[in-house]
Amino acid sequence: MKHLKEQMHYKHHLHLFFYFLLLTFSHNLKAQPTGINPSTEALTINGNRFVTLCIMIRTTPWEVSRDVKIHPRDESSWHTLDGVRALREAFAKDNPGGRLTWGFTLNALEDQRENYQQIRDYIVSCQQKYGDEVSYFPGYFPAMYLPRERINRELSEAIQLISKMVGNGYKPQCIMGGFLSADNLKYLAEKEDIHVAHAVIWSQHNIDGGGADGSPSYPFYPSTEHFCKPAQGKADFIDCVNLDGWTMDFICARQSGAIGHGIEGYNSRRGVGPIETYKGWGIDLGNREVMHTTAIHFDKGFEQNGFGWVTNIWEAQMVHEFGQEFICEAMETWVSSTKKRWPDTHFVTFGEFGTLWRQQHPNNDDWNYHFTERGSGLGDSYNNLEIKWFMNKEFRLGLLRNWHEKSSPTYVIDFTRYDLPAKEPADPSPDRPAKDWSLINVMNQKGLRPQDKPKPLSALTAHDQQLIKKYYPALFTN
Repeated sequence: MKHLKEQMHYKHHLHLFFYFLLLTFSHNLKAQPTGINPSTEALTINGNRFVTLCIMIRTTPWEVSRDVKIHPRDESSWHTLDGVRALREAFAKDNPGGRLTWGFTLNALEDQRENYQQIRDYIVSCQQKYGDEVSYFPGYFPAMYLPRERINRELSEAIQLISKMVGNGYKPQCIMGGFLSADNLKYLAEKEDIHVAHAVIWSQHNIDGGGADGSPSYPFYPSTEHFCKPAQGKADFIDCVNLDGWTMDFICARQSGAIGHGIEGYNSRRGVGPIETYKGWGIDLGNREVMHTTAIHFDKGFEQNGFGWVTNIWEAQMVHEFGQEFICEAMETWVSSTKKRWPDTHFVTFGEFGTLWRQQHPNNDDWNYHFTERGSGLGDSYNNLEIKWFMNKEFRLGLLRNWHEKSSPTYVIDFTRYDLPAKEPADPSPDRPAKDWSLINVMNQKGLRPQDKPKPLSALTAHDQQLIKKYYPALFTN
């Protein structure tokens, strides 16, 4: 009898042991740091179309840090739970499996007012429900205003705040940085174990008070010399995939700066951006330009590169500034139109996309991007122009011609050589900003210098022609 009781006692403890083991296992599953969403584990970059979207939460328009605010407008009351939720629901209406990235400024992470607490709680629930990414947006182009060391320190502070806010061991895969110096990207990779960052805006110049031009428009590993320059080898390699933030109409992007958002003006960042398209042109015309820009990447670009990527950032305050009904209609129209035209499109987070690219590319050696566009005919996307871009580790090359005229010559409008030395500006400060981080060497499409005047390939130096011919011999056959 005693032996039987001991057996029953043993079995009782054994059942308790397995019960607690199951509880622990379930908890640990929930507590794992978020990596690639299970629905993307089988995905590869090649053969797929991707959209990455960030919705940004802030307190002022040009918020660089807690105490550095370039624009005085207070937008805190413009951020409400209803507005943020409406924007997320518009994104999900015809895209229930889509995921996005939320970018918080430091002030938005720390603000204790009820509306910001509600927004943070809601976004944490989105991370848990949909697999959204919760990330840090270190203001507008912090590299223009803050020393590198301070940016690094605030990156760590923000990452810790996000990890605590989301819980369960969460850590973002990507930082939404605007412009981040090479030192900042190196810090993310080596000190924070974060290997993806939105740290460049392709062809940005004279927009939002600063400039950086000269990078590729698709993912690359940056050089320790300059955040716009692809690493040339192990000696200057930074293991942090550099992503763009806005997909632009290449023909519009030839110009520097902007004059208004209307169709009669110009904006070098026009493409898929909501202010530059829907706000400026209305839902119908705006969506035609958005679909045109997307098609550059999802049709011909998909054929040329083996995959397509479109990237976008929306500011949550637009729900108040331009009206919730209008902005949510624009969001729904953009997402629904994309899914209808390209049903296989994957809406993933910035971190997921960058991680997938990193898994396929251990370095910059094997990527070679090609783009071809004929203008939409809307606004400054002139329909008589055809632009071709070639981007590889050693250079980017832009060619332009008037395709309406058969005899029209092809001109080089940009030749940025990455094999040349590059140098970033010295540390800035809020009172002494360093506004131009461009990488402009041989020729630049913006025509910012006398030597940038378009010219035929044959007018380039023999060395430049030989470098181009190594990659694209067919360009010299005619």
